[in-house]
Amino acid sequence: MRRGITATALVATLALAATACGSDDESGGSKSSGELSGTVTWWDTSNVGSEDKVFKKIAEGFEKKHPKVDVKYVNVPFGEAQNKFKNAAQAGSGAPDVIRSEVAWTPEFADLGYLAPLDGTTALKDQDDFLKQAAASTKYKGKTYAVPQVIDSMGIFYNKKMFADAGVEPPAKIADLKTVAKKIKDKTGKSGLYLRGDDSYYFLSFLYGEGGDLVDADAKTVTVDNAEGVKAFGVVKDLVDSGAAKTDATDGWENMMQSFKNGDVAMMINGPWAVADTLTGKEFTDKANLGISTVPAGSAAQGAPQGGHNLGVYAGSKNIDASYAFVEYMTSVEAQAQTAGELNLLPTRTSAYSKKEAVDSEIVQFFKPVVETAVERPWIPETGSLFAPLNVEYTKVLTGQTTPEKAAKATGDSYRKLLKGWK
Repeated sequence: MRRGITATALVATLALAATACGSDDESGGSKSSGELSGTVTWWDTSNVGSEDKVFKKIAEGFEKKHPKVDVKYVNVPFGEAQNKFKNAAQAGSGAPDVIRSEVAWTPEFADLGYLAPLDGTTALKDQDDFLKQAAASTKYKGKTYAVPQVIDSMGIFYNKKMFADAGVEPPAKIADLKTVAKKIKDKTGKSGLYLRGDDSYYFLSFLYGEGGDLVDADAKTVTVDNAEGVKAFGVVKDLVDSGAAKTDATDGWENMMQSFKNGDVAMMINGPWAVADTLTGKEFTDKANLGISTVPAGSAAQGAPQGGHNLGVYAGSKNIDASYAFVEYMTSVEAQAQTAGELNLLPTRTSAYSKKEAVDSEIVQFFKPVVETAVERPWIPETGSLFAPLNVEYTKVLTGQTTPEKAAKATGDSYRKLLKGWK
């Protein structure tokens, strides 16, 4: 009988330390005989109940290919993973062999010395096949510290039936968004847009739409508090104040998803990672009822952020060869085609887009050109830390606790404290 993949639930810090120590004293494998063995502990940060099942299944395929390797699977909540990995790596105990990290975490982990450089290893097999914009987030100071697993961006998810009942089309501009939301309210009694209020990643499309950005990394200048940044804060405030959008300041993901899946709102801004969960809602029993369009353009541009996830190998791994091989397997064309077909996630390999699974996915085909024009974030070590102060001010603006001008200034002040020597 084939050995099943080891699944470990992350429920508390003590449990984490007890179960995720494969890289310290359990991995103990080698390939001196030409065969990989031992344990590879993998921290997966994908969504529980949809994505995690598929990634576990793919990882089981690695065990079939390498029967002497045991993959210890740990699903770490996305919001906790960044700090938990840093704490474990700093302590030298409890870090996984492989971590699935948000793209912005890679340069930070590399700068701290927590990731193994992958140039010249098996992990980077056929590296010229990776999309240029996906590979960009894996590099730091001339070396490669991760392998891109999925790439994504954002769009407007909408309920086609509600749109038909209201006699409206997907909004192309912010002004259209307000008009569409009003018609939906008048015709159906439902809210137009759910705007997630506790995660400023969802603010970036509005910031880019007004021609703004968080920072200018080349010039080492903070830009979030310039006129464009102030205007972007004003745009999201107006959407809420006008009634075009509803929001809240806590548990935004769950509330947004439930509101959209249950038909309480007609639209939400989201990415490919939300498709599998969305299709479990009662409004989308008929999958054809889910529509996706580009994020409405602002006064300057139509812009959506480039996101995605990379796989990195912990520099202190005790089973480094098996970890390299695991990363290569999980980012292979076959694995990416499978995730495209089952989860509608976008591959990072060019050749994967010609596979039947990707070709047949309407979601993948929609988001591919969106990703190609998405706005890259600055790949600096501090990128992941830029969101904490922005989250605070973004939430305060949406809930009426501050003004756009004060929010932009407070965020800029926080950035200059974080980014020493920046203007």
